[in-house]
Amino acid sequence: MALGRKGSRRIVVDGETYRWRLRRRPTYSQGLCWTPCTYAVGHADRPGTTLVVTTGQPHFSNWIGRTGAPILPSEVADHIRTALARGWAPDRPGSPFELDLSHGFASGYGSF
Repeated sequence: MALGRKGSRRIVVDGETYRWRLRRRPTYSQGLCWTPCTYAVGHADRPGTTLVVTTGQPHFSNWIGRTGAPILPSEVADHIRTALARGWAPDRPGSPFELDLSHGFASGYGSF
């Protein structure tokens, strides 16, 4: 499934062009810091498998005031390289490829 152009950013990694998108507004569980921030990446020119990256930090627009940093393009490039090394094939159709980097994420449970 191709990632739409609207709301996505272009990034070139090792000569290949990708588009990535982070939700501006958090999901309900991200807003309460129950789950970490996620974003999606797809190949810009050839539709195929979408990469879904689960970070180890809260969404920066969460509702309970936990500190969350913006996702930097350099981090996205590193995550794309990691996913490619782990077998992500962005130009082949299939289910989303999940890259879970959330180990150590402390949810918002109990922080009220």
